[in-house]
Amino acid sequence: MEKRKKKVAWGITGAGDKILETLEVMKNIKTAYEDDVDIEVYISKSGDQVVKYYGISNQIEENFDRIWVEINANAPFLAGNIQLGKYKFMLIAPATSNTVAKLSMRMGDTLLANAAIMGQKADVPLYILPSDYEEGVTITKLPNGKDLKITIRKEDVEHVQKLAKMHNTFIIKNPEDIKEVFSQQFPI
Repeated sequence: MEKRKKKVAWGITGAGDKILETLEVMKNIKTAYEDDVDIEVYISKSGDQVVKYYGISNQIEENFDRIWVEINANAPFLAGNIQLGKYKFMLIAPATSNTVAKLSMRMGDTLLANAAIMGQKADVPLYILPSDYEEGVTITKLPNGKDLKITIRKEDVEHVQKLAKMHNTFIIKNPEDIKEVFSQQFPI
């Protein structure tokens, strides 16, 4: 009898910052855990634009079997499946300041925000890699490889801090930290 794999929902928002690094980490994790875990990818409407802008749509399609793009806050039906316990946890990486603010303010009007909030209500662990983690100036990479200097504001950081205080909700600082999440959730 074939062993039933556990599932993880990976949400990709419209954040370009750390998207390339996150994809590389997720590809490595998929390979390392492919006998035990199915990673299903849910891409927001803005995320769909960003993965195309960064030229990584094909890499996602080549490396992950189940990929959905947001139609609306309930389609595909991620929120219900999260609440029914079909996923061990939900990962949103990277997460825009918009998504983080929506979660902080409990606004479930997008696919990923709705699913995350419904998952929190059902005690499904939520891991978030916010693009705007720390106040101050940071450098991000554009799709053409050039650097872009951005200033992260205190208001965005306050939403991250509010999320960090929520039950069963965990903030991830770097894409590499996602490996630790998988090793904790799926001990070998």
